[in-house]
Amino acid sequence: MPTVSLDQLQNAMEWVSGDFLDNEAYICRQTGNIYWVAADPGMFDEEEEVPEDIHDADKYIAIPDKHDLDLGKQLAFDFTSQYLAERYDDVRDIFRSKGAYRRFKDILERKELLEQWYRYSDERAAKALAEWCELEGLKLAS
Repeated sequence: MPTVSLDQLQNAMEWVSGDFLDNEAYICRQTGNIYWVAADPGMFDEEEEVPEDIHDADKYIAIPDKHDLDLGKQLAFDFTSQYLAERYDDVRDIFRSKGAYRRFKDILERKELLEQWYRYSDERAAKALAEWCELEGLKLAS
């Protein structure tokens, strides 16, 4: 069972979930190495060598994005419900249009809850990734 670093896995999940939606990342089932595949190959000065068979599901596991792990807007709703219940309806309304996360974070900043949000989000991501690793037969190192 290969071991995967939690920090590296979280970074790869962020990469896959980022603004460049076609970015991919994979874990080697044998070694636990993570390979980053940029949507734009010219994005890096020195791009890591990616195996030619990276899409072979028997050898590599695609790292999920935040939405695959229910770490999207539902996470913001869960946080709001727990720490800012009086603004729950406002937050739900915010997420009906573009720029929602910026406006959500503005509310959190005004309520001095932004750092708490980041901790909450990181903890939930770590838990979701640990569960995902278990399902995929990977050992998670912290």
